Amino acid sequence: MKKTFLLFAASLSCSLPIFSARAQVADLRGGPLGVERVAAKANYAIYESARKSSADESCWIRIDLGRPYPIDSVKLYPVVFDSWDYYARPGFPVRFRIETSGSDDGSDRPVTIADHTGSDYEAAAVDQIDVFRPAHPVSGRYVELRVTRLPERDNGYYFELWKMEVWSGGADVSENRLLTDSDRGFLGKHPLLRPQRPMGEVAVLNCPENVTPAASWRPVEPTARVPRSGVTVNDGLFRRTLYANAHYLLQSFSVDDMLKEFRERAGVPADGALRDLHTEWVDILPGSKAGRFLMGAGNQLRWVENRELRDRMNRIVDGIEACKQSNGYLMAYPERDILHFENGAYCRSWVTQGLIEAGIAGNPKAYPLLRGFYDWFNACPYLPELVRRGGQGRQGIIASTRLYFTPVGKPEDLQVVQRYYQENFWMQQLIDKDVDAIWKYPYDRPHCYLILSLESFLDLYMATGDRQYLDAAVGGWELFNEYYEHIGGSISISELSPYPPKSYLLRSGTGELCGNSFWAFLNQRFHLLYPEEEKYVAEIEKSIYNVAIANQTADGKIRYHARLIDRKEDGTDVNTCCEGQGTRLFGALPEFIYTQADDGVYVDLFAASSFAWEQDGTPMKLTMQTEFPYSRPGAGSTLINPRLNERLEYPYPTDIQIEVSARKKTPCKIRLRIPWWCNCNAVILVNGERVAWGKPGSYVTLDRKWSDKDKIQFSLPMAFRLTLYKGSEPDFKGKNAYAIEYGPLLMAVVGDSVQNGRVTLPFPPEKLFEKFKPSQDAPLHFTIEDSGLRLIPYFEISDESFTCYPFLEDCQIEGRGPRIESIGQILPRLLKD
Repeated sequence: MKKTFLLFAASLSCSLPIFSARAQVADLRGGPLGVERVAAKANYAIYESARKSSADESCWIRIDLGRPYPIDSVKLYPVVFDSWDYYARPGFPVRFRIETSGSDDGSDRPVTIADHTGSDYEAAAVDQIDVFRPAHPVSGRYVELRVTRLPERDNGYYFELWKMEVWSGGADVSENRLLTDSDRGFLGKHPLLRPQRPMGEVAVLNCPENVTPAASWRPVEPTARVPRSGVTVNDGLFRRTLYANAHYLLQSFSVDDMLKEFRERAGVPADGALRDLHTEWVDILPGSKAGRFLMGAGNQLRWVENRELRDRMNRIVDGIEACKQSNGYLMAYPERDILHFENGAYCRSWVTQGLIEAGIAGNPKAYPLLRGFYDWFNACPYLPELVRRGGQGRQGIIASTRLYFTPVGKPEDLQVVQRYYQENFWMQQLIDKDVDAIWKYPYDRPHCYLILSLESFLDLYMATGDRQYLDAAVGGWELFNEYYEHIGGSISISELSPYPPKSYLLRSGTGELCGNSFWAFLNQRFHLLYPEEEKYVAEIEKSIYNVAIANQTADGKIRYHARLIDRKEDGTDVNTCCEGQGTRLFGALPEFIYTQADDGVYVDLFAASSFAWEQDGTPMKLTMQTEFPYSRPGAGSTLINPRLNERLEYPYPTDIQIEVSARKKTPCKIRLRIPWWCNCNAVILVNGERVAWGKPGSYVTLDRKWSDKDKIQFSLPMAFRLTLYKGSEPDFKGKNAYAIEYGPLLMAVVGDSVQNGRVTLPFPPEKLFEKFKPSQDAPLHFTIEDSGLRLIPYFEISDESFTCYPFLEDCQIEGRGPRIESIGQILPRLLKD
């Protein structure tokens, strides 16, 4: 989501059945009912005529069909701008004539198909597909659109079209034919005459054949489950992040601000000291301020009680209830406006997920409100157009699939998704691991928001047991992981640019915080299904440290992008998409530390915290003491390399101690994650005795009867890694630019000589690590000898100039970006095979 325009367009032909209630859908601007709607524009070029100095300068485009055809109709597809509060087709020809020539009898005399040169053409609806049929039978080889009056645009006059078709005998005979225009001559096979997209061009998607009866579902019970309570975060980085998040929520908008649009829709006076801030994010996404607050506060209140946060959460839920309609409808815009802009996906999803989080946090009204609304939604006449009509319609899927897994969920919530959102061709692309499924998704602009569909596919798999959903989610995960993830974990695809695979832009346009929020929750779902596969928690860890915490400012404001060079963006509190998903992720941090299973607990992340639960009826508790991710030089932790059978004094340990509390001896499996980034096996001690080795990238299972005061101890050795940049950032191509990581942390170079995100370190990569000298005063800070520069964690960067990709001297060592290749360690000789 950006504060810029979105482009839409489409064609008429579609083999899918039309929803019977569709004729009831009113035009957004009051036009007639039943016109064919345009589907969202995707990664296709449009046709623009040459710019003219006068509106009355004539111009034309001509299609060569290759031979004469009887012509049934000509269809013109407008480029429709649906931007915040601006909805129009400003580039459509004002006056024009459509003709054909080159008939079977050899005559070149033009025959008119439609003539709108006498007065300005006005479509019945802004997003209507315009179909022109000849009054009498005509045939011809050439079809010409001659424009006699041009629209005024951008200090000039020109027209534009999204697509043009010539229909004969039930087929588009202009597909992939040749195009010529009056100013540039022969244009050849232009995208204007491209084939239709896989499921047609119209906004309607209605596939009842996808719906499976609930009686046939075979739910998949995840091996592990997310704790919804019982986690306490103690002093440390996570706790500071939670308190900054509470400050952000309480300082941004008042309850009156957040209920304003709900009250206006309900005709209730919207009095109060509304915040004097009017931006596109605030004004044009009705209800999203309330959804943002409920997501953040609802998550946070499960772990840290805050009277003011809870009071505001409850008052917002009360206000939504007071404004709901008798039919259950509760969104902050009129019913038919669910088709406008991003209301039906973005705003609906935020309010839905906000109420879900409020319900989990204990609000008794949230779930009944949602059930009433979705009883309306699941039968509303707007469903067939929701996925393609408004911007980023796919993000609306997650609201329905998450609702199903609440106490008020119904099978209909998922069956609506199957019928009106499930695109089988796209799922097959994901299953086939076709990267075009991501950057050339054909029904809208590419975006990190597609990750939400992968989350929904896993929900559908767990509910139905249908393997195709799991296979599509796995394929999508591998595509994002392989082609669209920066070193450090930020998602490198956003919107409104092409983003070829492995483009990895560094300065702007990628690394949206909302994308990594989605990525963290997607990986959490995978972790529940496959809890022994460490890679999923590793992705969550990178998203938390290198994107989420890195994008929170000291005063709790939230940055939009995770820039990797130059300067970070300023934090904001104006309701951006990344604020909404950021506050949601911050509030949920404690639920990522531990995961429950029937036979015990997984310790996934490392933070000063405790977790209380019942194991087979016996209350138990784990209390973790650690300063992670901080490590301190000279602490002298002893590690053992089993391959060398040597004892090594590792200089930079991160120590973990976990104490067990149990009322009686209790059998329980405590599984410890040994992260992939550890550069040697970890020694696991229980009550001072070695009981296991922990292999990097795995879990160690401690299966025993636990007594009160039992202690688990281990250290996580963190080492440096370098990875050569191989993306398409213009100034970095062909340079020896390297990302530096320390354990799970992306590191940044700072200092006076870092200018515009560029600095050259006068060392080859193989000599770099010996130049890092740890600071005695600041954990995780290093001076770089002979350079006047420092190396610090990216998440600690504030407003200074920095680079996560310093240039190094030429060398022969190559990385494999974006995957990590270790080319140096703190103790390279001692720890080698």
